[in-house]
Amino acid sequence: MRIVLGLEYCGTGFCGWQSQPQGCGVQDALEAAISAIAGEKIVVTAAGRTDAGVHAAFQVAHFDTTARRPLTAWVRGVNRHLPPGVAVLWAREVSEAFHARFAATQRGYRYVLLNHPVRPGLHHGLIGWSHRPLDSDAMNRAAAHLIGRHDFSAFRAAECQARSPVKELRLARIERRGDYLLCDFHADGFLHHMVRNLMGCLVHIGAGAQAPEWIHGILLGRDRALAAPTFDAAGLYLTHLRYPADFALPESSERWPFAT
Repeated sequence: MRIVLGLEYCGTGFCGWQSQPQGCGVQDALEAAISAIAGEKIVVTAAGRTDAGVHAAFQVAHFDTTARRPLTAWVRGVNRHLPPGVAVLWAREVSEAFHARFAATQRGYRYVLLNHPVRPGLHHGLIGWSHRPLDSDAMNRAAAHLIGRHDFSAFRAAECQARSPVKELRLARIERRGDYLLCDFHADGFLHHMVRNLMGCLVHIGAGAQAPEWIHGILLGRDRALAAPTFDAAGLYLTHLRYPADFALPESSERWPFAT
């Protein structure tokens, strides 16, 4: 039997999604909790491996089990064994044709950025911050250069294990809401640190350090050393996952305060 779960988690305090020998990954916590309910060792596969300090307003993971449990057990039962920063939102039984990672046709991230002279206190670790006034219009003009299918090597971490740096960025949009910038990126896939590296360049442009057209040259140059530094992980959230319609799965969660 294959079960798919919708999850949310706070990346603060975890070393990222992926299981680690020291047991500090979100995957480690989830596998232990599911195994306790299933009565057997469970291995889970997620749609995407978020980095240390990165959050998920909506993550999808699947696992195989011989245990027969009501779907409520995979939600409320598993949640009883999870640490406070992780929660299962829903559970569905799916066919073996489903794969959380390989069946996903689109992924989406939102970066929440406080643009204010004073650093965040209440939301420390949950949002990014820039004390310099940012021009969201200039950032959007820059983001327009990124839309389409491109080689994103200039925004790829050195340790990235993706087979190809070519991705199709379908949405890159910055919306100002008072002192907050909500920065959305949707693509068929993302490279390691890609969104954080894009944010570093966009904030650089928003602060007036470069013209919007500068990012187009960075993109074409395919040289990570020419781009701005990687931006803070704190404000980054996995928010959207799209699968073929026949699986009938949600694409996002509306529980998150920054969802709309």
